[in-house]
Amino acid sequence: MNIFRSSREQRLWLYAGFVLLAIFASLFLGRPLAELFANQNLQGAIFLLGMILVGISIIVHGLVIRPGKIEIAIWLGLAAVYTTLFLRLGLPERSHLIEYSVLAIIIHKALCERRSQGAAVPLPGMIAFAASVLIGVLDECIQLFLPDRVFDTVDMIFNALAAFMAVGTSSVLQWARKMFGKPS
Repeated sequence: MNIFRSSREQRLWLYAGFVLLAIFASLFLGRPLAELFANQNLQGAIFLLGMILVGISIIVHGLVIRPGKIEIAIWLGLAAVYTTLFLRLGLPERSHLIEYSVLAIIIHKALCERRSQGAAVPLPGMIAFAASVLIGVLDECIQLFLPDRVFDTVDMIFNALAAFMAVGTSSVLQWARKMFGKPS
């Protein structure tokens, strides 16, 4: 018996697993990578490259779904909010924002796909948010037992904020598509 309702759901859970693996791998690789990339200019270049990749993925997604004018306006507004937040945060907080945003969105999409295939999934946004927050708490709790790592409740707050923003953004875009655009 297959536990997934569709091959798309299976792929989404696989992607979520890869993101989760990357988050937990950073517990052990984070410090050596930070030392390797200690130069601020190099960090800025890597961050810029990451943002360019995010931008390309958004453009490609937009070309595939062909959003309407209202949906594009919502996307631009949300991009402005994220950009402003990114400019105000330091590098460690930015990484939390990216990691937990991506994780929450993929979990949300997987749950929505499961629901679209007939499974009873009440409040997929809330479940995705809660799962992402729990993973963030687990991430910080593991750091209690690792040398050179620090348990930080502020990091848990950033993880929760990232998950909330990501699921909220995804939900707003789904709502806009349903209200003003073509069905997804």
